[in-house]
Amino acid sequence: MGTKNFYKTDKSNSMAHIKVEEGVPGIRSLFFFRPETGQHLCDLAQVLLRGESPLSEAERELIAAYVSHLNNCVFCCMSHAAAARCLYGESKDIVDDVLADMHVSGIPDKQKALLSIAGKVQVLGKKVTPGDIGLAKTFGASDREIHDTVLIAAAFCMFNRYVDGLASHTPTEPAIYEEMGKRMVTGYVLPQKQNIS
Repeated sequence: MGTKNFYKTDKSNSMAHIKVEEGVPGIRSLFFFRPETGQHLCDLAQVLLRGESPLSEAERELIAAYVSHLNNCVFCCMSHAAAARCLYGESKDIVDDVLADMHVSGIPDKQKALLSIAGKVQVLGKKVTPGDIGLAKTFGASDREIHDTVLIAAAFCMFNRYVDGLASHTPTEPAIYEEMGKRMVTGYVLPQKQNIS
């Protein structure tokens, strides 16, 4: 299936709300604008998506992409979906299946239950019910898996609002996101200005 673009990007809104380095995509331009906060945000992404967890790196990237999709944050959804595809390898089509309709995708029931929890966090944390937690546990989810799912979902709501709230540059070419995905697989570090694509 490859890279799908689930969005129609409005090219008329191509200017960020603040003066950032031109042509630098998404959150990277905001990291350059304020590296002292960018460093902490990179560290947070590294711990959440590459640190120790019972959830695989692919599953965590999928949570990030799914929540970003629900928030209609094109940059975060496309970049983290690209990273998830790289991490899923031969099973990469599952990423597009989940973004098209998580409920009918071929992921295991435990992962569906965790993504359902992530989706509720995206709306409002208090939407998560004991029944949601119980269902995830019925399918074998541990407390740590539930914790990490909720934290990733909450953090990506913040990342999405940061990127879209400042109208950072959102590329439209799938190939750009494929390259980002490959780079993101290696981890999250504060980008250097000479490496901006």
